[in-house]
Amino acid sequence: MFYHLLKYVLLGPLLRLAFRPRIEGLDHVPSSGAAIVAGNHLSFSDHFLMPAVLKRRITFLAKAEYFTGPGLKGRLTAAFFRSAGQIPVDRSGKEAGQAAIREGLGVLDRGELLGVYPEGTRSHDGRLYKGKVGVAVMALKAGVPVVPCAMIGTFEAQPPGKTVPRVRPVTIRFGEPLDFSRYAGMEHEKAVLRAVTDEIMSAILSLSGQEYVDRYAADVKAAEAERERAARSRRPRRTPRG
Repeated sequence: MFYHLLKYVLLGPLLRLAFRPRIEGLDHVPSSGAAIVAGNHLSFSDHFLMPAVLKRRITFLAKAEYFTGPGLKGRLTAAFFRSAGQIPVDRSGKEAGQAAIREGLGVLDRGELLGVYPEGTRSHDGRLYKGKVGVAVMALKAGVPVVPCAMIGTFEAQPPGKTVPRVRPVTIRFGEPLDFSRYAGMEHEKAVLRAVTDEIMSAILSLSGQEYVDRYAADVKAAEAERERAARSRRPRRTPRG
């Protein structure tokens, strides 16, 4: 009930007024039955803009940190995500990927829409990064179509580190559903999973027009953070004046 209150009364109208989203290809999203909507991830706002324009309810696998933040802000954020039907997923540890897949398959088993960001994290620079194969595992195990989606302009509206988004128009573009039934029963073959994931990312890229980087976003972020730490350690320390 709270999901529909947010969508139609509290948050949805405000988002439409602020961002004036241009919606393209909405008819590509199945009107019933299970399906995966796989999109690029440029901004925290993506979590709210896509559900606001879809005719059906969609459930995202949200990172567990949104549910465990400290203080009043953390409790409010957790309550908001739970009320909106989002599922917390711990992205750390060896079992993190399997846990996310189990949760996602549960959504699909109920015949619902599942929202997935194959990159695994927000893009820190607006580029599109290599997709993780979890989306392929779920698509093949559940036997459902994958609808590619491109969020355009949300990075400029709310880049990483910006709490309050800028008011500016954005575009949400859905592509034709991808059918992977030809790979039925092959969800344990690594080469197949990579091929399916790359096909999904290629479709997203065609819709978004982003620059593509054939590396995982998390690896690139970690490498850049390490370079910054190394650079800081090489800087001469200031000596106090006598």
